[in-house]
Amino acid sequence: MSQVLFVMSRSPGTINAQEGFDALLMGSAFAQCSVLFLGDGLYQLLKEQNPEPIGSKNYTKGFSALTDYGVTGVYCSESQLREIGIDSREFSIDVQQLADADINRLLTEHDTVLSF
Repeated sequence: MSQVLFVMSRSPGTINAQEGFDALLMGSAFAQCSVLFLGDGLYQLLKEQNPEPIGSKNYTKGFSALTDYGVTGVYCSESQLREIGIDSREFSIDVQQLADADINRLLTEHDTVLSF
């Protein structure tokens, strides 16, 4: 089975972030999928998202169902969390923090990498 890594690097409330989440759910029906949150994408993981005032759907409520959809890994950058000052206890779901070397390995272990 093909292994696909979805890299989420867009701020929550953007159309690219929501499309990435939708693609991840669809992709998980056809391949073994994992997701990596980087940069502004880390903000998607925060609790208490409220994008409705800007006309966006709160797709982040669906993150808790990722394992139900067969998503095998949910990762983020440990160094980027420190850099922007986010504590993982603020996340709405459990996420495995990876060192930069482990992120590079993760990228090479997947057959396909899709960035949103």
